[in-house]
Amino acid sequence: MSRTDCQLIYCTVGNLDEARQIAATLVAEELAACVNLIPGMESVYVWKEKLTVDQEVVLLAKTTAERGRDLITRIEQLHSYDCPAIIALDIDAGSKPYLNWIRDQVEAL
Repeated sequence: MSRTDCQLIYCTVGNLDEARQIAATLVAEELAACVNLIPGMESVYVWKEKLTVDQEVVLLAKTTAERGRDLITRIEQLHSYDCPAIIALDIDAGSKPYLNWIRDQVEAL
């Protein structure tokens, strides 16, 4: 568990419409307090033995460590990719009022 018990979940998706749909679902289901969408990222990677360059949208979801696994599972259910990039990063420090707000928004059910 992180020192603050909060996490930042990083994920990429293929387009802004999908990013908005996933973000809205995560917030509506109280899995994330907030999701930032950053369009226009270019990704370079090998997929199925082919060098690929794609435009993607980054999602940055703020949640608690307790809800992080549920949030990742939900993204996997909603995501169009076969192998979505989803990474949980523990938040070691931050604004106390903001971290408390995250906790209040995603209290465990």
